[in-house]
Amino acid sequence: MNPVLPHAQLDWDDQGRPRSRVFDDVYFSDKSGLEETRYVFLEQNRLQERFAALPVGGRLVIGETGFGTGLNFLCTWQLFAQQAVAGAHLHFVSVEKYPLSYADLQRALALWPELQPFAEQLLAQYVAIHQGFQRLVLDGGRVTLTLLIGDALEQLPQLDAQVDAWFLDGFAPAKNPDMWTAELFAELARLAAPGATISTFTSTGWVRRLINAAGFKMKRTPGIGHKWEILRGEFIGWPEQLPAPAAGAPWFARPARHTGERHALVIGAGLAGCATAASLAARGWRVSLLERHGALAQEASGNPQGVLYLKLSAHGTALSQLIVSGFGYTRRLLEHLQQDVDWQACGVLQLAFNAKEGERQAQLAQAFAPDLLHTLDRAEAQARAGVQLAHGGLFFPQGGWVHPPALCQWQAQQPGVQLLLHQEALTLQQVDGQWQARDGETLLASAPVVVLAGAAEIKRFPFSAQLPLKRIRGQITRLPQTADSQALATVVCGEGYIAPARLGEHTLGASFDFASDDLTPTAGEHSGNLQMLRDISVDLLERLAADQADPTQLQGRAAFRCTSPDYLPIVGPLAHSEDFAQAYAVLRKDARQVPQTPCPWLEGLYINSGHGSRGLITAPLCGELLAAWLNDEPLPVPVGVAQACHPNRFAVRGLMRNQK
Repeated sequence: MNPVLPHAQLDWDDQGRPRSRVFDDVYFSDKSGLEETRYVFLEQNRLQERFAALPVGGRLVIGETGFGTGLNFLCTWQLFAQQAVAGAHLHFVSVEKYPLSYADLQRALALWPELQPFAEQLLAQYVAIHQGFQRLVLDGGRVTLTLLIGDALEQLPQLDAQVDAWFLDGFAPAKNPDMWTAELFAELARLAAPGATISTFTSTGWVRRLINAAGFKMKRTPGIGHKWEILRGEFIGWPEQLPAPAAGAPWFARPARHTGERHALVIGAGLAGCATAASLAARGWRVSLLERHGALAQEASGNPQGVLYLKLSAHGTALSQLIVSGFGYTRRLLEHLQQDVDWQACGVLQLAFNAKEGERQAQLAQAFAPDLLHTLDRAEAQARAGVQLAHGGLFFPQGGWVHPPALCQWQAQQPGVQLLLHQEALTLQQVDGQWQARDGETLLASAPVVVLAGAAEIKRFPFSAQLPLKRIRGQITRLPQTADSQALATVVCGEGYIAPARLGEHTLGASFDFASDDLTPTAGEHSGNLQMLRDISVDLLERLAADQADPTQLQGRAAFRCTSPDYLPIVGPLAHSEDFAQAYAVLRKDARQVPQTPCPWLEGLYINSGHGSRGLITAPLCGELLAAWLNDEPLPVPVGVAQACHPNRFAVRGLMRNQK
């Protein structure tokens, strides 16, 4: 990962219009940006008629090079709102190397009063826009915006999508030649759906020839305003003279798109299950959400405070990419909840408690933009936290704490979700294309699609029994707020964490116990949590009068985290394990072989589990990932991340190691 400029560097002219300092070019025409956008992109791609023709449950995917001020997106959304039926969806995917800051975006969009209702919704969700894939859900799920933040030729090769219409809208070729290359146009062709359309404001001959060479048929058409001519065209097929894009491994391919009744059964109403239910419901699915307890979020998702904690790598690993994307997605979801009761954007401070941790934090500060994280020395950290600390550390200004049950509740209340409590699915079987969940002889619910989101409990079903999920017991301690502890202004993490008080109570935790199966809170682990607090801040320990606390009298709760061996969640469609081993047996002899045998999927069976202690950050985005699998939509994460989370990864590794 290279250090990135966090935002576009802008100058503003005397009419209040933005100009890029890096590319010395305008973001939109000084005559009429709106008219130019509508003519060049909406009209040339025939979007009015295409939106009007979408059926209920239908969708159109638009791709764009250069998000800029979001003007093209907002005009497209406005047209979609005017023309499309209520049950249709718009997916807009746009790449942007230098996203505008919130203040600059707000200032730029104020120039277009007629777009204000759409601009307000975009601005309300325009938070935590960081490097990589960032998904914004707008208009109650009817419109999905996926921003790819970074260099186009680094981001687009990671995209898994079928694009119906392309907007080429980078800065002018003379100003920004990197956005007008044969390599970039080959990516547009790889991602193009059959018959995809394309348009751009430029008519430069060499640009037209390069786009044609990538498999599009371009033609010049009269321009608008000061533009004499522009280009439009359509994708006619991958050119014979170019080597075909590499075929992906079949065990990571998409199952056939679900075309039957859009009804899903989700087992488990914690963070993973509620997120999955909400993402499917936003796409018009009917969801039966089964929970064995008498309320949702009763297990690991039930702690009074969870932390938006980002344990990152400076090396851009799949887990690190997932965490940055997931953090942004969850952070935007929280805008729907009540501040200070359900969540608080108070920031998160990770202490540099030894030299190795200090070194790791320095590397992270080099790799990520400062609006995501930056280092604080001890004095700065103390000023930020409001209490005395032994160390400085890494500060995440957009982090904070969340009351996880509130997030689950909000998701489970989305239209289309039916929460079924006291329903424990002990068996699961497929009968006549329907998955039936039963408790003994009692049929609890049935649907053509089922998602297993019940943490390690899903190992009770034969289809998922082989997945390497393990339970880790964790205990939190609840400490009453005192007059002196009110000074704590941010979440502080060392080996554990302590958060500013919620409803008069601080949450301190959490222990890790790999051996115990007993969920009764113990005095021993309360003592361990108090020691973690002492290591974080002796001052805060004393402010809470916790240095005199009797561990046997403390309140808390214990729950099981569910994690996988590689610490990545397990998300995606499930395959038939015996047929899988047979289909890809050649991997036992030669791990480099990629046989193109279709994967033996268990039709309609999916999983969202294994989120460990990161569920607040990974589970909501993984709900979107599952919905994208099921609806054959653009994935909300890089393809490498989706594969790193895929359930089939363990079976493939097992075969490559020649295991039975």
